[in-house]
Amino acid sequence: MKTIYVILSLLFTGMSGIAAQRAKSVILVYLDGGPAQTDTFDPKPNTSRDYFGNFKGVIDTNVEGIQIGEKLPLLAGIADKYSLVRSLTHGVNAHETGHYSMITGDLSGGSVVYPSYGSVISYMKKDSYKGILPSYISVTSANSRFNEGGFLGNEYKSFDTGGQPEKAQYEVEGIMNKFVDKDRMDKRMSLLGEFEKLPMDKDLIDSLRNVNMNFIWGESREIFNLSNEPDSVRERYGKTRLGQSCLVARRLVEAGVPFVNVRTTGWDTHKKHFQFMNTMLPDLDKALSALLIDLDQRGLLDSTIVLCGGEFGRTPRVMWEAPWNGGRAHFGAAFSYLVAGGGFKGGKVVGKTDKTGENVAERPVYPCDLIGTVYLLMGIDPYGKLPHVSEGDLPILPSLLDKKQSNGLLYEIIDVKK
Repeated sequence: MKTIYVILSLLFTGMSGIAAQRAKSVILVYLDGGPAQTDTFDPKPNTSRDYFGNFKGVIDTNVEGIQIGEKLPLLAGIADKYSLVRSLTHGVNAHETGHYSMITGDLSGGSVVYPSYGSVISYMKKDSYKGILPSYISVTSANSRFNEGGFLGNEYKSFDTGGQPEKAQYEVEGIMNKFVDKDRMDKRMSLLGEFEKLPMDKDLIDSLRNVNMNFIWGESREIFNLSNEPDSVRERYGKTRLGQSCLVARRLVEAGVPFVNVRTTGWDTHKKHFQFMNTMLPDLDKALSALLIDLDQRGLLDSTIVLCGGEFGRTPRVMWEAPWNGGRAHFGAAFSYLVAGGGFKGGKVVGKTDKTGENVAERPVYPCDLIGTVYLLMGIDPYGKLPHVSEGDLPILPSLLDKKQSNGLLYEIIDVKK
């Protein structure tokens, strides 16, 4: 089986082993804590209340035969723009190792700490990306320490914006600060000029100053200025942390940033799960559907991969007993991701779980299978190598070479037509 997938990779990428690039950017909408697949992209209405809980209803999407959870009506109306992977699995039920699995694709259990796929993409695009903004940005914060550069180094870790994009002014770390206006900054630069009269490498100082000032007061500053977006657009995304973060992500890919991580928290719902989901799922529905439609209308969806999911799913069986009072626990055996754009087909479903959603029934998909497909569409060879300072060249995705940790790239939902 592995030989077949390697042959398919060579056929798709060409004998050089380098993929024909379809995508220019990736937006990962990361539901930190683990969303419940049975309440979102893999509903089980024919079970019992012990499984569907308070959300028995499902919605027919605009693609015949595909249904999703009742709290996602806006996404149901645009199912032709995305596909669902319902058979993701890694068997990990701990947050830290779950994050590592889904952010790096590494299930090898070795001593080497792999970089996140945002870091890998940042490293691989270092020569082609010419923007002044960092090539890997997290809005508003990274998911965990595994968003760092791993053995590639901190040069390729994510830049965390901080701040609150839903506020009147989005204060981005190192760029936007309501206490420092242009006049005050000019005075600071004047003072700096006095220091620069001392003996020093003037060309180097000028170069660094120009880069920093362009970063702080140049076009990059306006990318984070959401006040110049029509209010109707901001309302469409939802004036929540998630909604405005997704709007920022759209603006960042418009600026050419290769990888944007949108982190939203609160999905670790061990207790009172359905009470939380009554608010969180409509917010997700509004933000994610607006992002997909906006990208499509602006001609960016074909070149932008959008992913949505977390480090694992949640237990299909509801924990009604105290102290959980209707909660769902961590569940890495079977969960779902939404994938769209950048060469992914829309209106498709990959994989299947059993009648209760507790086991993968068809086409297991491992983290490296998903991430490797993203690499392929970004023009990166998923069977290639990365340099390690002491170990030499290492496989970019070691798990992709192990049949127990991989079931092959997602060729069935790749649109190979140019």
